[in-house]
Amino acid sequence: MAILRFRIYWEDDDSIYRDVVIKHNQNFADLHNSILKSFDFDNKHKATFYRSNDSWLRGREISLEKYDDKTYKVSPLIMTDVTLGSEIKDPNQKFIYVYDFNKLWTFMVELINVDKEENKKLVYPTCLRTEGISPSQYGTKGLIDKRLAEVEEKYDLNAAAMLEGYSEEDEEGNITQSPEEEEGVGDEAQEDF
Repeated sequence: MAILRFRIYWEDDDSIYRDVVIKHNQNFADLHNSILKSFDFDNKHKATFYRSNDSWLRGREISLEKYDDKTYKVSPLIMTDVTLGSEIKDPNQKFIYVYDFNKLWTFMVELINVDKEENKKLVYPTCLRTEGISPSQYGTKGLIDKRLAEVEEKYDLNAAAMLEGYSEEDEEGNITQSPEEEEGVGDEAQEDF
């Protein structure tokens, strides 16, 4: 049994990728679920794969289902019906994976290795390697605590600080003042506290 190792790059930053191993007789729905899991995405949106060439041009579509609101030149193949092995035509086979047709999360999927023997300790498919912090599906993620981001967004802390007279440094290190402070500059009749 062949074990396929795919490297899945996030289109916007190829330093962020995941290596997923999967059996050649598993289907594209298995790969779809593994990609979502490895990038910490939910499974609530539409998705599709495209066969691709070395120039990353989109070919035949392998979709999660046939969507009524989408027009097709050729009827798509369905992920659950298509095994990975049946679509591997090249030792460096490529696919483009698009998730959530509103946000258009796009990933480049490249076959990087084929093993003849499976590892009995692994449950396929699985993610073997993770590089970079995965993009946040719905907003702020990573180094900033989720609760802090929610509080900051709810109360717009940056704007509140400016209204209370705090100053802020701009990108060049110059200190900017709040609007109240700027109005008072140059007024001779300013009261001392």
